[in-house]
Amino acid sequence: MEDKRILLCCGAGMSSGFLATATAKAAQEKGLDWYVTAKSQSVALDEMPDYDCCLLGPHFEKHLGEFKEAAEEMDSDVALAVIPQEIYGNLDGNALCDFAIDVLKKAGKM
Repeated sequence: MEDKRILLCCGAGMSSGFLATATAKAAQEKGLDWYVTAKSQSVALDEMPDYDCCLLGPHFEKHLGEFKEAAEEMDSDVALAVIPQEIYGNLDGNALCDFAIDVLKKAGKM
């Protein structure tokens, strides 16, 4: 089983929490031992070095550069990406799990 920590960055809304729960369930069904949680932007920036992957809500796409700079400053190799709007809008945990797998693979973390 792949033990990974996945962080969803949101505006502290309920939808990201639901999406995190759905993604954790989908990962478990795929035999992956993932911890998935959602945090607000300010908390996510501080905590992202503790995670393997940080996925930003589509409404935070403009902050991707800020997250990349922060990761470099913290000497963190966290994989970063923006969640596609369709996945986020549908709260599709299975699709987000597959998306996260792709992001982790591209980053050489899986």
